[in-house]
Amino acid sequence: MTADSLATWCRIRNEIDWTSAAGEAPAPVAATVDGLATWCAAGGRSASPGRGRLLLSALARSRADASLERPLTCELLAEWQRLVLGLPEVPFRAGDAFAKGGRERYGLTPHTRRNFQDCLREAADPRVPLASRAARVYLDVAFFHPFPDGNARLAMLTLAYVLELEGVRLDQVGPLQTTRYADDPAGAADLAALVCVLIRSAHRRTTGARH
Repeated sequence: MTADSLATWCRIRNEIDWTSAAGEAPAPVAATVDGLATWCAAGGRSASPGRGRLLLSALARSRADASLERPLTCELLAEWQRLVLGLPEVPFRAGDAFAKGGRERYGLTPHTRRNFQDCLREAADPRVPLASRAARVYLDVAFFHPFPDGNARLAMLTLAYVLELEGVRLDQVGPLQTTRYADDPAGAADLAALVCVLIRSAHRRTTGARH
C-alpha cells in the first residue's frame, strides 16, 4: 500500500520552524486588484464559467464570515465547500483519499477529523507570522484532504480567509498554484516565504498607486 502522506505531512509540519519560514508582512493591505476574485471568476485552474460562479459565491461567503471573525472549523469549511461544489451537503471524507495520480495517499483514522480541527485552530496563533499561518493552513487543507472533491479550491479560500481576518488581500494568487508535496519541508517553507512576498508586493503596489 502507498505510504500515508498525511502522516508524513503531520510529522514534517511539526518540524518546520514556521516562525522563521516567512518574515513579517504588512497588514492591512487593500490590493488595487482583487487577485482572488479574479482567480475564482476563472474557475480556479479549470477556466470554467460555471465553476467560477460557484467559487465566487463561496468567496463572498468566506469574506462575510471573516467580517464576523468566525473561527476556522471543519463545519465552517463544509459550509464553503457546499458552495464550491454546488451541493446541499458535503460530508467529511469516509475513507482514504488519493491525489497526484495515486502517488499520495491521505489516510483516515478515528483521529483525522480532530487532528484537522486542531490544525485549523493553529491558523489563529499570533505567535506565528501571518504568511506562515496562511501557507500552513493551505497545506493542511491540501493534505488532510477533508472532503471527497474540491480540496485545492478550498485550500486557496482558506489561505485567503486567514489573510482576510488581518485585512490583507492579494492582487495575484496564481503563483500559489504550484504543486506541493506532503514530504517536502523545504517546499512548505518556500510557500510561506512566497505568501510573504505576495503580501509585500501587493502592499507596495497599493501604496505606489496612491502617489
